[in-house]
Amino acid sequence: MKRILLTVLVFRTVSLFAQDDSLKNLTFSAYAELYYSYDFAKPANHEKPDFIYNHKRHNEINANLILLKTNYSGANVRANLGLMAGNYSRYNLSSEPEWARHLYEANIGIKLSRGQNLWLDAGILPSHIGFESAISADCWNLTRSILAENSPYYETGIKLGYSTKKGNLNLTFLVLNGWQRIKKLNLVQKPSLGIQINYKPSEKLLLNYSNFTGTDIQNNFNALRTFHNLYMQFEVSKKVGMIAGFDIGRDKYNSTDYGIWYSPALIMRYSANERVKLAIRGEYYNDKNRIIIATNNLYGLRVSGLSGNFDYQINKKLQFRIEGKVYHAGERDFSNNSAENYSLTTNMTIKL
Repeated sequence: MKRILLTVLVFRTVSLFAQDDSLKNLTFSAYAELYYSYDFAKPANHEKPDFIYNHKRHNEINANLILLKTNYSGANVRANLGLMAGNYSRYNLSSEPEWARHLYEANIGIKLSRGQNLWLDAGILPSHIGFESAISADCWNLTRSILAENSPYYETGIKLGYSTKKGNLNLTFLVLNGWQRIKKLNLVQKPSLGIQINYKPSEKLLLNYSNFTGTDIQNNFNALRTFHNLYMQFEVSKKVGMIAGFDIGRDKYNSTDYGIWYSPALIMRYSANERVKLAIRGEYYNDKNRIIIATNNLYGLRVSGLSGNFDYQINKKLQFRIEGKVYHAGERDFSNNSAENYSLTTNMTIKL
């Protein structure tokens, strides 16, 4: 009898929600990315260099990201929930509690003004830093730059955002749990802060500045991390686009001394037609004090990279990509005791 009453109650609840017009604002989406990558250094454990978190596995057919999302978008309330699996969540969220490792995002927002586009969002949010995300199909290159792999993909906190009515200027202020953290580190009491200024003076040009001020050191060093991310996206013509980015950060690398790390990157993309695109990326990453990337090399990590990819859009939902990449390090930093590393990666992405 209890089961029958429970079943009736569930169906009655579903019926009531189905009659609610607000459900029209609820959408669902799915994304999946399967890939195969061959690292010519042939790492014995099948894992690519330590500073890589996406497309991590060598000589395997694997899933980089499988993502299910639901989104609610109302006039005054919005919310997002994304659940994920794959290499990205396994490696990039390895320091998070187990319950959090499959959360891509989980946030809710309320509109603070009737006349202005002013929102307050809270929860697990996409990062306000950088021009590349974990979703390969949204990026110009198949794999991520070292710059993107070693700066936040996600963040947890409160975000106050304002956009002009034209949408050409977006201003954001954030109070965060830390540098790419869902769970705040023990012994860290102070909040971290972030700012983003995103300006589009024309249809062809986008300018962005983002920063982070806080700490990610779980000890009594009393360190303060400051980080600045700048990038420009420019449509040179209908077929040619360019992204130029630069990151620079400062933090303590021991109990008394501060050091910096920095990384420039340049991407050029050529759209032959609606289905075929070509892109090339040049980059350099310097972390001589081993602040962000741990290495046994006393001189830290100094790596330049060059990658080129071919994209073919099979249809609106399905895309095939292939990319070749070479890294050159200042020292013998790769698993085959070499200063150079070569890899070839292919993937298939589907968006529903």
